[in-house]
Amino acid sequence: MKFIRSKEGKFVFHLGKRDKRLLHETLKLYPRIPPGHQKLSKNGKLPDAQSTEQLLNEALAEQRAENKKLVQSFLESPTRFAEDQTGFRLSLTPAELEWLLQVLNDIRVGSWVILGSPEPKMELRLLNEKTAPDFAAMEISGYFQASLLEATEAK
Repeated sequence: MKFIRSKEGKFVFHLGKRDKRLLHETLKLYPRIPPGHQKLSKNGKLPDAQSTEQLLNEALAEQRAENKKLVQSFLESPTRFAEDQTGFRLSLTPAELEWLLQVLNDIRVGSWVILGSPEPKMELRLLNEKTAPDFAAMEISGYFQASLLEATEAK
């Protein structure tokens, strides 16, 4: 995925056929962060902490359900990826780009959590037949995030 330009308030990217397929397959994994993973407080010293955590988890579940619908719509849109001679062009508004970064971050961080939150030096030692799909999801979503962030810096 390569940033081409910012045009008419949109960020335009080029994706090869393999990149488009990787993006589609990666986005289908959303959401990845396990329910209950995010906590309001590290020390748990909040008034009525249990009901507050429950409210947080319910709000996050609603947000994930909505984002899941948006991901599906994004992937099924016939105009989202315009085919050209060398692959596809993807145009995103700033709001769409921000949303896509958040979805990819959920996939990246969720995959890392599923792998046991390993330190970077340990990641390759943990790689095996069982962990490879999670490791791939983490790395591929990071690749797409880097491409999107590059566009925001170049603007």
